[in-house]
Amino acid sequence: MSMIRTQIQLTPEQSNKLRRYARARGISLAEAIRRCVDAALEAGVSDRKVLYVRAAELIGKYADRVGSRDLSRRHDLYLADAYRP
Repeated sequence: MSMIRTQIQLTPEQSNKLRRYARARGISLAEAIRRCVDAALEAGVSDRKVLYVRAAELIGKYADRVGSRDLSRRHDLYLADAYRP
C-alpha cells in the first residue's frame, strides 16, 4: 500500500489523546491518526437509502399542535407567522 506523506498541526490536547490512544493499542502515532480519520469518515457517510428510511419514519410521528392539514402547500406562510413579532 502506498502512502501519501502529509503534515498536520494538532493542539497539545489532541496530540496527548492520540499518543495515549496509540500507546494503549500498541500502534504508531501515524497508524492511530489513520484509524481515527477512517472512523470519522465512515461515521459521516450515510447511505442515501438509509436517510430516506429515517425520514419516512418521522412522517406522522409528531402531532400538529395547531391542527393544520395544508402544511405542504402553505409552509411559507406558516413559517412567516412563526417568525412574525
